[in-house]
Amino acid sequence: MPPAPYLLVRSPLDLAPQVTQLASATARPASSSTLDQADASVAQEDELEILLPRSEKRALAEGVPFGSRSSSALSKTRSLAALNLLSPVEASAYAPNHTIAKRSLAPNDTQKVTLGVIGAYAVVITILWNLPVVHWVLWPFKLLVVAFHEFSHAAVGCCTGAKVKSITLDPREGGCTMMAGGVGALTLPAGYLGSSLIGALLVFCGFDVVASKVASIVVGVMFLLTLWWGKRDWLTILTILLATGLIVACWFIAHGVALRFYMLFLGVMNSLYSLYDICDDLIFRKVNESDASVFAKRYGGSSVCWGVLWFIVSLAFLAVGIVAGLAAFKDSFSEQATKGSDFLPTRF
Repeated sequence: MPPAPYLLVRSPLDLAPQVTQLASATARPASSSTLDQADASVAQEDELEILLPRSEKRALAEGVPFGSRSSSALSKTRSLAALNLLSPVEASAYAPNHTIAKRSLAPNDTQKVTLGVIGAYAVVITILWNLPVVHWVLWPFKLLVVAFHEFSHAAVGCCTGAKVKSITLDPREGGCTMMAGGVGALTLPAGYLGSSLIGALLVFCGFDVVASKVASIVVGVMFLLTLWWGKRDWLTILTILLATGLIVACWFIAHGVALRFYMLFLGVMNSLYSLYDICDDLIFRKVNESDASVFAKRYGGSSVCWGVLWFIVSLAFLAVGIVAGLAAFKDSFSEQATKGSDFLPTRF
């Protein structure tokens, strides 16, 4: 049996180098492993320093939520996760969220005021509509809504290949659009439904100052087209010019805050006018000839049935406009004023 290593009796001078050699040989693997781990740690720290700036690394260490960090930090965080520098819990916390945020329909304080204004407009318009003397207060706005009604006829006519010859407004709150060609099945209901849709969109935009500014620009384009088609009618020209002047004036009041309530008023007026006009023409039979009666003669059915159907659609437009406004615009009055002053700023 060979002797056990390093058990041979030798002098201390001979034994010391062997023991030292054994100790070094035994310790070398551990020392090499430690150096490898240290090198890897240094390399990872270098990667951390390169991929994530000091401020982002501090935010990551302090557990700053994902929503408050930049998109570049997200890509760097994914790189860190790939390098196994983040634990699974940390990596899952910074994982991308592909779900769509749900919009609350519960009105905030600002939206409650807007809803109150809509209700007040509806009540005042209804009262003024039916009182025998003061109903003249609404006369210019009724003519303006009639202009929207006739513009809707003309716009759909152009989209269906018609040639618009003229638009005229009647002082007795009527209007007429002369066109050649087009698809009657679309152009006839476009008056009621188009003005109702415009009203709903204006109500929707009336929940926000910036949206109201954008809506006023679109309304201005509509007015220009109506002026072009009604250039021979003095009442159309006067009505459009007065309405345009009021829009411009509201632009300069509190950076467009007044414009928001003007657009809201036009929206409510358009929506209610379409509803009241359908009732006057078809239910109360105040006017014998209407878009619905012409539509019924050409395409069948009862004028009352078509009128009720258009009434329901118009009411649905208004409801959707209000709900969409509640979901889309959550800014307070101060936030809207700040954003409104930054978007096409004006001063008064």
